[in-house]
Order: sequence, then structure tokens, then C-alpha cells
Amino acid sequence: MNFITNGFLRLLGINASTSKDDHLSSDELRTVVNEAGSLIPSRHQDMLISILDLETVTVNDIMVPRNEITGIDVNDDWKSIVRQLTHSPHGRVVLYRDQIDEVVGMLRLREAYRLMLEKNEFNKQTLLKAADEVYFIPEATPLNVQMLKFQRNKERIGLIVDEYGDIIGLVTLEDILEEIVGEFTTSMAPSLAEEITPQADGSYLIEGSANIRDINKGLQWTLPTDGPRTLNGLILEHLEDIPESHISMQIAHHRMEVIDFSENKIKMVRVFPAA
Repeated sequence: MNFITNGFLRLLGINASTSKDDHLSSDELRTVVNEAGSLIPSRHQDMLISILDLETVTVNDIMVPRNEITGIDVNDDWKSIVRQLTHSPHGRVVLYRDQIDEVVGMLRLREAYRLMLEKNEFNKQTLLKAADEVYFIPEATPLNVQMLKFQRNKERIGLIVDEYGDIIGLVTLEDILEEIVGEFTTSMAPSLAEEITPQADGSYLIEGSANIRDINKGLQWTLPTDGPRTLNGLILEHLEDIPESHISMQIAHHRMEVIDFSENKIKMVRVFPAA
């Protein structure tokens, strides 16, 4: 990240080092960026800070969790597989046998569509041959490290595995780039907009599965991000118990009310802006 940030600063006409061998630490670079003032447009300043922050964020923080990964069980009947392929909203899908941990490949949908249009027989065998080998990523890999690994290995997507080899999530190069530039979009991300509903009293109804970092970005809040990834996890950690009914609490100066709890997880929460 030092190399990337120094390069960005040089493009803006700022020399962040005094010699070839003089490399600034992340904290020193952060100070240079913050003190640059009008020399760096605020948009670029925020982007540079986001690049430096990649060192403190891991793939676990931004991954698509296991239960939300779009995958196709190749042991399903053929009609079901074709139906899933034609209705998938993603450019790639995971192919597995019986369960996601038994992954057999990563299929680009454009390859599937190409096979559909060709005269050759379109079946499970040709589908499996068209799939790419899966790229695995160790959990807790820092984003700055993973971004360089994606570049070095010429990969754009990978499955995250824990110490036992179980798949816990999925991350893409685009997810990492979103951490840098995503906050500059003019509206809330579509996926987050579906999870957050503004209320007339100024509060928000937020799904328990919503990612805390995304909530903070979308609403300009500062909920703690050094623990659980989701709002459900944050509240359960705070309570240190499973709520049996509706309950209210204060977390990081935000009043929160559990609205819907079922299947051992919080489904919906009313959250008020910080007092």
C-alpha cells in the first residue's frame, strides 16, 4: 500500500519521500494526506485514506457470507440446473456436489450461454469442463494483501476458507475496489437499500443480516466494526444472550429495538441515529 499511495501522491504532485530508500509508514502517509489540505482534492484525499485502511480490513469484513453464495448443485436434475443458470443475477456461479464445501469449479455464465448456443450437446459433462478451477483465499487475509494476490494470480474472485478448510464466504476484486471508491457513489448501494428502510420518525428499519461496515458507509454512522460483521452479531454480542422477545438497548449512542427475532437470529431492528 505504501507503493500505491506514494504513486498516487506523486500523480498529484506531492513527494511523500525524500529519497529512493526513504519509505513512509502508513501512519506517516496518513499524516501527509491529512495535512496536504487544499493540495489534494477532498475526494482524492478520502480515496487515499481508504487505500491506507485496506491494511486494517480483512476479506472476512467484506465477503459474501457462505449462506448467500450463489451456487449450483451439479447433482440436481438437469432442468433445475439450466433454470438456475438462466435466472442467475451474477456473472459467475459456484458449482458443487451436494454441499458448498464440495466445490468442483467456478463457472462463468457467458461460457454456459456459449455452450447453450453451440450445436454440441449441452450437458453436465460439458458444463463441468467449462468451469474454471476454484481460487481459495485464507480467512483474515488483509485486503491490501489480497488485492495484490488477485493481480499476481490474474484472478478476480475467490472462495474464503477457514483453518479447517470449510468455505465461509466469497470475495471479488470488485469488492475490494468498492472499499476504495464505493463511498463516492451518489446513492446508497442497491443491496443495502433493500436492507434499510427510512421511517417517518427518523429511525431506520434495518435487517439483522446487514453488514455493519455497509451501514456505516450508507448512513455515515460509526457503529463498531472491530467485532461482528452484521447487525445481528453486534446486538447478540452486546446482549451476551439470545433475546426471547422484543428488547431495546443502546449501542454506540444508537438506540436499537429488536422488531423481529426468529430461528435464533435477529431479522429486523429499528435503529435511531446517534443521540
